[in-house]
Amino acid sequence: MAKLKIFNDPVYGFISVNDPLVQRLLDHPYFQRLGRISQLGLSYLVYPGAHHTRFHHALGAMHLMDAALEVLIQKGIEISKEEAQAARIAILLHDIGHGPFSHTLEKSIMPGVEHEAISLQIMEELNRQCNGELDLAISIFTRNYHRAFFTELVSGQLDVDRLDYLMRDSFYTGVAEGVIGSERIIKMMNVADNHLVVEQKGIYSVEKFLIARRLMYWQVYFHKTVIGAEALLTAILKRAKDLCIQGEQLFCTSALKNFLYRKENTSEKENLEHFVRLDDMDILASIKEWVQHQDRILSDLCFRLVYRKLLRVKLQPNPFEQAEIDDIKEKVLNKFKLKDNKQANYYVSNSVVSTLAYEETAGDVMIMDKKGSVEPLFKVSDHLLPEDMTRVITKHFVCYPKDIE
Repeated sequence: MAKLKIFNDPVYGFISVNDPLVQRLLDHPYFQRLGRISQLGLSYLVYPGAHHTRFHHALGAMHLMDAALEVLIQKGIEISKEEAQAARIAILLHDIGHGPFSHTLEKSIMPGVEHEAISLQIMEELNRQCNGELDLAISIFTRNYHRAFFTELVSGQLDVDRLDYLMRDSFYTGVAEGVIGSERIIKMMNVADNHLVVEQKGIYSVEKFLIARRLMYWQVYFHKTVIGAEALLTAILKRAKDLCIQGEQLFCTSALKNFLYRKENTSEKENLEHFVRLDDMDILASIKEWVQHQDRILSDLCFRLVYRKLLRVKLQPNPFEQAEIDDIKEKVLNKFKLKDNKQANYYVSNSVVSTLAYEETAGDVMIMDKKGSVEPLFKVSDHLLPEDMTRVITKHFVCYPKDIE
């Protein structure tokens, strides 16, 4: 028998864990690393309370999964102990492949590899270490299990992952727009034709959830100051990597060194071994030291991040004219006495961000009436129009040092 573990979570209160396999996974170094991975990247530079981690989120999502499974069992859905355990593990490990600062450095640390793919690699390694005990959890995670509602609870239009991160990110940032009725949504969950549905009484909570998700993207995740900070962090890693390619020996932790000096022929196994040792601390410790580096560009970029001298960010619905971008780069070149546009690109970032409140590829939210009939949300909603919720909202941005103005 496993000893009961209790976590005091500020969002939900006490979270109990008495599953021996889950406890082993919680204690594993791969999972403990999530306690050193920021949930919201550099958002704490805007919202000072946003210092929660992927560990908090994974634990909270698992708690919601337990609550959802309990509701479904009470409504007569047959769920075995093995299935419940697998669903619990699948959601616990769903973000285990995140790198430092979560999404911020996803393209910098492992170019071309999504965090979901790394999560799967780590889950498969954990499965080897656990003698195949995670087979069913991996089947659910990879959408290969025949009972689709399990996968939909892990990753779908209305999954417990989203329910937790909206509640948790809202709590830690203090942004009230993200507060949702997650408890009511879970209480209204059911299963029809092997798929997750929401009973009609929960429709208003679902509508609020979708609106809250859209608002949180623009108020928190894509806040313009956060965009500027993340562009700065990305530029720092790019400059460090470029210096390494040129043969410069940089101070950095051994975990980060493996990626800055990574060879193209490094095996997938070696990359994974290095990756699971890398977290926010490696990046921050290295950046603090690089403030004193002899390379003027690297030193200046790091100084700006460490002492919060962040970039100016302009956001607009249409692309910026190339002439405006060129003018900004020219000013940067002159102000900082840089050699060429390649060096100016460390200071000037021009890209886009976009959101979609309702992802049609994730499947419809299905609403079940009192008679058991099921229809898509937009057919029964009085408040949401599909053309609004499925419309991609895109904003173009340019980041540059405030000094040039």
